Amino acid sequence: MIQRIGSPPEPGKRYRVRPGAYAILPQKNALLLTYQDDDQQELQLPGGGIDPGEHPLAALHREVFEETGWRIACPRRLGAFRRYTYMPEYDLWAEKICIIYTARPVRQLGPPTEPDHLALWMPPEVAVAHLGNPGDRAFVARFVLS
Repeated sequence: MIQRIGSPPEPGKRYRVRPGAYAILPQKNALLLTYQDDDQQELQLPGGGIDPGEHPLAALHREVFEETGWRIACPRRLGAFRRYTYMPEYDLWAEKICIIYTARPVRQLGPPTEPDHLALWMPPEVAVAHLGNPGDRAFVARFVLS
């Protein structure tokens, strides 16, 4: 069973399962993160939804590149968690299955291609205090600060 982190599902809401792949990307004493500057205005681990038929690692590489402009190498799965949330960009309630990896950022090819995203570097202890969801915070605290 995948651990739930965050709020339980709200009674009466219909949730759609949305698997996604996300990365903790350390380099020196910082993490590569993405800031989504739209309605959500949220600091996040880079990553996102796994398209139907897509392998989670392919999704991880694609999403990290779209949200940061960086290529990554040597991904290693750390674990997974589930969270229940509203996704305004899709106008749906989602049961997000978040697969968390760690990987090495190897090369920046340009700015993020995903609209309203900004790649930034942040010390892990600062990231833990500011990441937008409790699952991201828990994984960063467990795997980077331990």
